[in-house]
Amino acid sequence: MGQSNTIRILDGNTFVVCEDTGDIEATPSEPTGLFSIDTRFLSTWVLTVNGERLNSLSFDDLQYFESRFFLVPGMATHYVDAKLSIIRERTVGGSFREQVTILNHDEKPIDLEVRMDAASDFADLFQVKDEILNKKGEIYTEVEPDRLRLGYRRGSFRRETVISSTMSARYDSKGFAYTVHLEPNEQWEAAIHVETHAVGPGGRDLRLGLRMHGTERVELQHDLERWIAEAPKVNSEHGRVSSTYRRSLIDLAALRFSPLSLGGATLPAAGLPWFMTMFGRDSILTCLQTLPFTPQLSKTTLRILGALQGSRFDDFRDEDPGRILHEMRYGETAAFEEQPHSPYYGSVDATPLFVVLLDEYERWTGDVALVKELEQESRAALRWIDNYADLVGNGYIWYERRNTDTGLENQCWKDSWDSISYSDGTLPPFPRATCEVQGYAYDAKVRAARMAREFWGDPEFADQLEREAAELKERFNRDWWVADGEFYALALDPDGRQCDILSSNIGHLLWSGIVDPERAEKLAAHLVGQRLFSGWGVRTLAEGETRYNPIGYHNGTIWPFDNSFIAWGLRRYGFAEEAATIANGILDAATYFDGRLPEAFGGYPRELTKFPVEYPTACSPQAWSTGTPLLLLRTMLGLEPHEGHLAVEPRLPVGMGRIEVLDIPGRWGRVDAFARGRLALDNLAD
Repeated sequence: MGQSNTIRILDGNTFVVCEDTGDIEATPSEPTGLFSIDTRFLSTWVLTVNGERLNSLSFDDLQYFESRFFLVPGMATHYVDAKLSIIRERTVGGSFREQVTILNHDEKPIDLEVRMDAASDFADLFQVKDEILNKKGEIYTEVEPDRLRLGYRRGSFRRETVISSTMSARYDSKGFAYTVHLEPNEQWEAAIHVETHAVGPGGRDLRLGLRMHGTERVELQHDLERWIAEAPKVNSEHGRVSSTYRRSLIDLAALRFSPLSLGGATLPAAGLPWFMTMFGRDSILTCLQTLPFTPQLSKTTLRILGALQGSRFDDFRDEDPGRILHEMRYGETAAFEEQPHSPYYGSVDATPLFVVLLDEYERWTGDVALVKELEQESRAALRWIDNYADLVGNGYIWYERRNTDTGLENQCWKDSWDSISYSDGTLPPFPRATCEVQGYAYDAKVRAARMAREFWGDPEFADQLEREAAELKERFNRDWWVADGEFYALALDPDGRQCDILSSNIGHLLWSGIVDPERAEKLAAHLVGQRLFSGWGVRTLAEGETRYNPIGYHNGTIWPFDNSFIAWGLRRYGFAEEAATIANGILDAATYFDGRLPEAFGGYPRELTKFPVEYPTACSPQAWSTGTPLLLLRTMLGLEPHEGHLAVEPRLPVGMGRIEVLDIPGRWGRVDAFARGRLALDNLAD
């Protein structure tokens, strides 16, 4: 079953991916089924009536957590004569609930055998992703008078799927069935409950506070209504902005994930289907994107990442003292250390970005208490930058995995195997240092200096950090500048040789502030020039580079999140028109995806394809793509916290019309911002 005809509903890290009939027939390599905490709890879920499969008339993706399927028996040619219609209503809220309704449209009574085949392979999400289903434990089935129990055990690790129904059913080892008699124009319905149980080592219950059956839909609906009500309101003369904003808000609500230790507080999971868990980099960048709109996500993210900060040297997990985690998993392969994600620390950008987010959060909210609470974690992160990340000894952040079996080779955001290369296409040796991470380190030191001076009572440390940041900026601008191309190298190899290719990473350098002002204009020209800018957005790698491929994962595709930070960086250096150009392209692309920007899409020129071409295996929804429209709104309106109030300096793309953002929360209370685009960019004004 391909990605295009799948229906997806989710609530945090519990999600269902199925066919347009509601059926699930998973293979070991497809992310279809009912998943929770990185385990597939249903791999088969097939409804038949009198032994016949059902066909879809239509389906409704009602909310992110529920769907409805309208079905009839028989082939398409028989629909006009259908005497039965079947409705499947499904809700996921920690666990899974389905209501089946059957209506008899015939003039005479009818007897039906209604059956649901049910099974689970209890695949770990990593096993599905790697297309290797190698279960080392025991899968079992227990048939009870009033329920069916599917289970998997491996030592103290146990997962169970418990299926029951409000109507009397006959359970067997392969599912359950009902005998139904319907009079003319009569209907029958049954509610089916699927409970997921997860027991970790030592018998610890990992069910993450699941809602009680029958109430989850109402709870989720009320929660979504509160979430939307508390966020700022966006009105736009052209509906695409406000509709895309609303889609983003709803998807952010769907992706909220409550880690075990937080008692219901949430942070953004990275993306469906592969990354429905905590990611340091992804969660931090999503929080930076959404701060003006949903600041509560940042507080949770900072606290949990601080609590799980590295404290020792562990080669298997690529852990160092002070390092912020990359990824946390709860599945079988992590529990038995077949994967290092319990948690895994193999990223070099999450640690400086942690400090960046803490400062930006305080600038918006005035939450000094959290800055003081996380002082030691911030200092530990800064020590990691200086003491443990500089593998070569020249003052930069480098990476080289110590876990050579299952660790990540590339530990920057462009983490695919071939994302870092020289201009001739060859790959550099390790360790490697990518340019944007040096910018993050610079920004972290500048921001930490402010926190040290204003909140930690340590002006000497503040002075030291500012000296170190200035030295890093000077050194970086000397070592990374590609003189004949007039841009910054993507990376350095351990001998100092430049990976001299033109990439989107230069936009992150503008955002961090590490770029010498006299060089910023060249970068802006590159970012909206023909080699990097497709018309829809900035490509990850410039057209004409050896490894350029418009559908290469990090070598020519367009990543919406990447573009949002590039636009923010352009605004920082005063290139408002260029930022508006990028914002306009990405928001135009969003309309082709019904307002939901995917993880990535093709880097083909706009005039060639006329519409954005989706990357074939892109995650959707994905947190930092969902956050993109929110950061673009901030960028277009020029929203910046400034000495206790919100500064607004709008610059909209041509023809966008009026935009209102109402009730923007912050240390100033709640304020409104307005902007109007006019006929020419140089005449735009508030």
